[in-house]
Amino acid sequence: MTNRKLIIGGNWKMNTDTSSAIYLAGGLVDAIGTISGCDIAIYPPFPYLKAVDSIIDQSSIKLGAQNLWHQDNGAYTGEISAEMLCDLGVTTVLIGHSERRHILMESDSLIALKVAKALSSSLQVVLCVGETLSERESGQTHSVVLSQVTNGLSTVPEDEMQHIVIAYEPVWAIGTGKTSSPEDAQNVHAAIRSRVSELYTDAVASRIRIQYGGSVKPENAAELFTCKDIDGALVGGAALSADSFVAIVEAACDA
Repeated sequence: MTNRKLIIGGNWKMNTDTSSAIYLAGGLVDAIGTISGCDIAIYPPFPYLKAVDSIIDQSSIKLGAQNLWHQDNGAYTGEISAEMLCDLGVTTVLIGHSERRHILMESDSLIALKVAKALSSSLQVVLCVGETLSERESGQTHSVVLSQVTNGLSTVPEDEMQHIVIAYEPVWAIGTGKTSSPEDAQNVHAAIRSRVSELYTDAVASRIRIQYGGSVKPENAAELFTCKDIDGALVGGAALSADSFVAIVEAACDA
């Protein structure tokens, strides 16, 4: 358990349509309302950001985006800028999600540029890190994850770290139903916190929130949240059901 305020994020990925996005957002507002026990954010697909914002804008739920581009504007077909996101009411953004690293081949250097741009636009950054199954099986978990942390934070001055959240998502556990044991997850979270201390200070490391992601569901959330360095969850599939997402939020508030 931690004295840092837990943060629960719901990453909708490339799911929902207009009506189902509105319905899901409405279900969350009805169940969560203005809850204050933990921080909550949802990350709908780009086309539904405005519609979802119209549903959640009077609630405690923050509107997030799944990605951004690091330039203000220009000839970047298919991309979306930080300024556009802010114009839509977005306050937090995922950067470096494993699906963008490994499917869309985003590099550490590109991710660092995105982090810098998001922070300069007053957006909260959720920096996603995690190892693949082959990297885990070859004993590279810490080296891979800590390298991603170091590179992702390379553009971030100490006074901006208050706007950073780190999400540890082992790639092999995303969407597979497999979940890192609480002990293993805690071990990696502790290593991430130690690396932040090395890069900045113990005080910064003690304040930063580190979420766990990777098949988080109501059945395992409470146990994960008892770990001293796990400060919430970035939820995938279970975020597409109001009942399951709310159950995870309740587990975080209880923790």
